[in-house]
Amino acid sequence: MSTPYTERPISDPILNPGDEPYFDAAAEGRLLLKSCNACHQPHHYPRALCPFCWSTDVEWITASGTGAIYTFSITRRGASAPYCIAYVRLDEGLMMLTNIVDVDLDSVRIGQRVRVAFKESESGMSVPMFTIDHSEA
Repeated sequence: MSTPYTERPISDPILNPGDEPYFDAAAEGRLLLKSCNACHQPHHYPRALCPFCWSTDVEWITASGTGAIYTFSITRRGASAPYCIAYVRLDEGLMMLTNIVDVDLDSVRIGQRVRVAFKESESGMSVPMFTIDHSEA
């Protein structure tokens, strides 16, 4: 069985105050995370305070953009189907809910190495998603 990836419309992200650096970096092809200077834990989705220790001493860091699929689900019905959503454990240690793109969806497996891939939203914003990293195969 083969389920080829099909481009689909990506809704524009809703920006919160302070999100601009994240999407500016995405437009440059870089994935940013927030990291806490108090407990040294990176986190995603970026917030103004650390979700682990509640410190407001957080800063932007550039992520490696690589990780492994922790779990995934393929949606095969609906107007924008098929598509694959996944939790990816980034090499920095945190989980990120994302889409797996540009790959035969039936080839996706738990544990596969992935790398960030940026897709344009309906208004042209770059949104980080992930694709299989064949360089590590």
